[in-house]
Amino acid sequence: MKQVIVVRRDLQMGRGKMVAQGAHASLGAFLEAQRMKPEWVERWLESGQKKIVVRVESLEELLSVYEEAKSLGLPVSLVRDMGLTQLEPGTITSVGIGPAPASLLDKVTGKLKLL
Repeated sequence: MKQVIVVRRDLQMGRGKMVAQGAHASLGAFLEAQRMKPEWVERWLESGQKKIVVRVESLEELLSVYEEAKSLGLPVSLVRDMGLTQLEPGTITSVGIGPAPASLLDKVTGKLKLL
């Protein structure tokens, strides 16, 4: 079991902003997983809460990952920034997927590079 956080690099967010957006994605996906697959959440919590953070280079690539995860029935969260600091309101910054079985996540994110 693991969780994957996918972050857009083309936005050139500062490190703190990038971490905050990843945290939003992680929590959103976690809450969705609790609703959809509580047994996955339990196994993930018991196994150390493994997280992988990967990158994409465009909005189109991020949305493709999001749609593919949804089509596989994975718990997924799309993050839109509030626009209070570095980005325009509504900017899509990241996606959280899982926790879910690694084999399912790898189908969606296995080819993406680590952040």
